[in-house]
Amino acid sequence: MNNQEYYDRLGVSKDASQDEIKKAYRKMSKKYHPDINKSPGAEEKYKEVQEAYDTLGDEQKRAAYDQYGPSGANGFNGGSGGFGGFDGTAGFGGFEDIFSSFFGGAAQRNPNAPRQGDDLQYRVQLKFEEAIFGTEKEVTYNREATCHTCGGSGSKPGTAPVSCHKCHGQGVVTVDMQTPLGTMRRQVTCDICHGTGQEIKNPCLTCHGTGHEKEKHTVSVKIPAGVESGQQVRLTGQGEAGFNGGPYGDLFVMITVQPSDKFERDGSTIYYTLNLSIVQAALGDVVDVPTVHGDVELSIPAGTQTGKTFRLRGKGAPKLRGGGQGDEHVTVKVITPTKLNNAQKEALRAFAEASDDSISKPKKKGFFDKVKDAFEGE
Repeated sequence: MNNQEYYDRLGVSKDASQDEIKKAYRKMSKKYHPDINKSPGAEEKYKEVQEAYDTLGDEQKRAAYDQYGPSGANGFNGGSGGFGGFDGTAGFGGFEDIFSSFFGGAAQRNPNAPRQGDDLQYRVQLKFEEAIFGTEKEVTYNREATCHTCGGSGSKPGTAPVSCHKCHGQGVVTVDMQTPLGTMRRQVTCDICHGTGQEIKNPCLTCHGTGHEKEKHTVSVKIPAGVESGQQVRLTGQGEAGFNGGPYGDLFVMITVQPSDKFERDGSTIYYTLNLSIVQAALGDVVDVPTVHGDVELSIPAGTQTGKTFRLRGKGAPKLRGGGQGDEHVTVKVITPTKLNNAQKEALRAFAEASDDSISKPKKKGFFDKVKDAFEGE
């Protein structure tokens, strides 16, 4: 039973705080997010990180995982990998609790209690500038909504659900299982009411007894300035409808930012490559440099070399946390001309000669040149 693997996936120790686990998750999920990392295996790593955080990010699930490993965490979640029929609301105090739950002795949650609806995820692609300055997007998606006819009860208007005749409103029934140890008893979800504890004798004609109906939902999303790919905006109550009068789930809007053809970005810092001619680099110049905030003048000192970096303070992206503005780093690249006319060539030769450059010095004669000169001298 390996109860260390999830910690390894997030790169944290077993005694890490919830804050450290959350920070590690954000870092790792951004690193392997399939919209950012296109390398083979990245998507699978992203799923593994998500699975680890789903358990370690919850104190109760984490305690179950630390004590019993993945099977304990799955059992706490009521998943297929755990103990059959185990209900996390019954508590997770130790082996006795698991044993009691396995044999049907644990308390069951109220099947008619309000439950929150499922969360949804929606992806939004932003232009580079939209991510810098923030924007507002209108998104439309399909979701399960509370039935407008029955108000979510599932019953035809004027009627009401009744207690399930098989489970008597408990949502579960007790069954006997034959095992090598003898007959064992456990609780399973009722096959008549499917765990709701209620039977609908007169189903609603709109939702056919489910209490939900499909709808096309539109909502406006305010994207804050400074967002990056992999980050998300949470809209409370914009997910799917709840059950038994429970609240709607949430909508998580995942951000993807298109790359810029001019700039590179790392957090709040923006990078730009400035091409200069050899004349500008040698003599110096005043040039206009693009930034996301508009062009600014930059003085280039004489003798500037390729690789020289200038910092334009406050011309980067907004800082999402802590406020303020990042900087833009401008890196110089001196461009060597590839096609010269005769006048330009002569000017460069004159420059080389005036600079005592080796280009103006006569080439040293070789052996065959000396032989040629000897014959010509006769």
